[in-house]
Amino acid sequence: MSESSILDQIQGPQDLNSLSSRELRRLAEEIRAEIIEVIPRIGGHFGPNLGAVELAVALHTVFDSPRDKIIWDVGHQAYPHKILTGRRGRMPTIRQKGGLAPFCSREESEHDIFGAGHGGTSISAALGLAIARDLRGGQEHIVAVIGDGSLTAGMAFEALDHAGDLKTRLIVVVNDNGMSISPSVGALANYLTQLRVDPHYRRFKENLEKLLQLTPLGELMIDTADRFLSSMKQFVMQDVFFENLGFTYLGPVDGHDLEALLATLRFAATVKGPVVVHALTEKGKGYRPAEEHPEKLHAIKPPVPSAAQDLPTYTDVFGRAIVELARENEDIVAITAAMSDGTGLNDFAMEFPNRFFDVGIAEQHAVTFAAGLAVGGKRPVAAIYSTFLQRAFDQIAHDVCLQNLPVVLCLDRAGLVGNDGPTHQGLYDLAYLRCLPNMTIMAPQNGLELRWMLKTALEGVPGPVAIRYPRDRVPEEVPEDAQWQILPVGRGELLREGRDVGLLALGALVTTALRAAERLAQEGISVAVANARFVKPLDHELLAQLARECGALVTLEDHGRVGGFGAAVLEGLSDLGLTGVPVLRLGVPDCLIYHASRAEQLVECGLDVEGVTTQIRAFLRTEGQKPLWEPEQPAPAGPHLRVVGQ
Repeated sequence: MSESSILDQIQGPQDLNSLSSRELRRLAEEIRAEIIEVIPRIGGHFGPNLGAVELAVALHTVFDSPRDKIIWDVGHQAYPHKILTGRRGRMPTIRQKGGLAPFCSREESEHDIFGAGHGGTSISAALGLAIARDLRGGQEHIVAVIGDGSLTAGMAFEALDHAGDLKTRLIVVVNDNGMSISPSVGALANYLTQLRVDPHYRRFKENLEKLLQLTPLGELMIDTADRFLSSMKQFVMQDVFFENLGFTYLGPVDGHDLEALLATLRFAATVKGPVVVHALTEKGKGYRPAEEHPEKLHAIKPPVPSAAQDLPTYTDVFGRAIVELARENEDIVAITAAMSDGTGLNDFAMEFPNRFFDVGIAEQHAVTFAAGLAVGGKRPVAAIYSTFLQRAFDQIAHDVCLQNLPVVLCLDRAGLVGNDGPTHQGLYDLAYLRCLPNMTIMAPQNGLELRWMLKTALEGVPGPVAIRYPRDRVPEEVPEDAQWQILPVGRGELLREGRDVGLLALGALVTTALRAAERLAQEGISVAVANARFVKPLDHELLAQLARECGALVTLEDHGRVGGFGAAVLEGLSDLGLTGVPVLRLGVPDCLIYHASRAEQLVECGLDVEGVTTQIRAFLRTEGQKPLWEPEQPAPAGPHLRVVGQ
């Protein structure tokens, strides 16, 4: 090949087969340069992908995708994989509406054999594929690529245990950069670090075998030496975790040395049973700011208008509030699952290091750990993304709610999350939480109310509490002299009186409800607006008041309509004997919401000001409450409008 761009000539993985080692190294450099050029402009996962470039090149050189199956855990390390599998031209669209998915997607490419946005799933999926292959008599290779951070997930251990027992052909590549999003924590992370700095056993074994090959009866001597070395493992390395589980362990190997990676993967492909390839990589490789600040540049946010940047996020407000409360109450402890920065707990961790616990990607453990802390007299606050808390449903039900323990669950990224797409949408937490006994559920309309709700959860509720808030900026700054307040549990507030329809809004969409009411008032439609505050217990008194005074109700929520706040209102009306009240439920339709900005997703679901006003107009006209107008154009069609009577 000429010295022209090698990447320009790559249409798919098959094009790597003819490249020399030197050309493969150049290809890796060009892929890294492409990521550095594209991602800072549009936002997206950054550091993990820079660290996985050589790994992707080596995997696609050794294995024949899609015949051989390569499963990327989570997928935020898979941008180089996307580039090598025919999607380079669309990389500037990643995470954008209508563009490439932020994670691996079966809908997007035949090379994305298994989609996932939650860590720790790849080994289980790969083992399932391997057994399916065995049952049909196939011969293809199955490779799971998992980060050391994702190895802290409980199901990764379960899959390793099962794979070691089944002894089928399976290759697990551990992409070990010492990080998940925050630095990797736990005993396994410490063990991998030991392997990084002291790989004496592997080198000792390799050198001994080379020496014995030169002697008469070399193979017999090697067999005898293998048995001897099995007893030497404990002495040389203290413990060989993966080999004790039934895996052949290969490594550590430099994850940026293509020749070493290629040789190791080719050898792994010849092993008859399960294999672990331990590759050492550097998060942010090749971009100095990302190398020096791997946690901050795990992902890059897209550009934000300067006016919006002046306001803090709900996450920022939570982070400040818990620090202030913890200064007054030494029993408050904070827990996160590998998301100290993402959940706003970095300041807490710095000020109260002995009261901060990052459990790794182990949400189930986080919740039951919090339950144990509560039994021990502490006031645990577990800050976990809504989408990840789904993994801990049984622990919330069995270990927290059934024992009525005072555990506070702070659900960051509740509702529509924007560019991370369907794997990260926080659209189901109300449905899976409000069915549980003893659970109190709140949602703040702004930053001040979030502070009040956190204080209420810690001081005003004796049992479990969930507070949900979005990945968004608060509508207004929290006053510096803001006073603390404990809210009356189960009580909403009427913000605006009206006679034609009562609009009950939840959380961040209260502001949208008020703006929609103002717009409708200009057209002569009188809308009462209430801030629900509580989903459970629901304010039945306020609900009955609005139903009787307005005769029709609209609910508005940043959550799936199935099982959400609107469903809770219908149940409340039934309990009150007010089943004849017409109700329009505005929320996220029962379908997947793909990656786009949060603002675009709100428009798509009819949850922006224009969408809400349009749907209320159509609802009032249909229900005959007040036929005030004839629109120039019909209301937009779509599943989010077909709600009356559902």
